[in-house]
Amino acid sequence: MKNSAVPAIVLSVFLLDRASKVWALKALYLTTVKVLPFFRLTYAENTGVAFGMFRDSNLFFLVFSSGLVAVLLYLRRRIQAHGPAAAAGLALVLGGALGNLYDRIAYGFVVDYFDFSFFPAVFNVADSAITVGAALMALGMKDGKGKAGERGPGKL
Repeated sequence: MKNSAVPAIVLSVFLLDRASKVWALKALYLTTVKVLPFFRLTYAENTGVAFGMFRDSNLFFLVFSSGLVAVLLYLRRRIQAHGPAAAAGLALVLGGALGNLYDRIAYGFVVDYFDFSFFPAVFNVADSAITVGAALMALGMKDGKGKAGERGPGKL
C-alpha cells in the first residue's frame, strides 16, 4: 500500500462517518426505523466508548482518543513498515477515532445508529472502522516484522 493511500482512507472514513451521523441526527433523532427483522436504525447518544461501553465517560474518552491519535501518528511509519494490512488498519483506526473525537468535541457524545438485535449495543461507522482497523493492524503486525525484516519482541 502506498503511503499516500493512508491519508485518503483516513479522510474517506472520517467523511463517511460524518455524513452518516449528520443524516442520523436529522432523520433518526429520538426514533427507530426497522430495516430488517434483525436490524434497526436507532438514534443513540453515547458518552462512553465503542459499542456503548463505559457510559458517562465522555471527558475521559475525549482525552484518551486524542492521546491515541497522537500516539498512532507518532508510530505511523513503524506500523506502515509492517505492510499493507497494518497500514490499512492504521488508516481505519485513525479515521474512526477522528470521527468519534469530532462528535465528543462538537456534541459532548458520540452519535450511534446501527442496531442489530443479536448485538448488545448500538454503534456507528467510526466504531466499525476502529474495530476492523485494529484487527487488520494486529494481523499485519503479528509476525513481528519491521523495516528490513527485523524481528523480535517489542518491534512495531
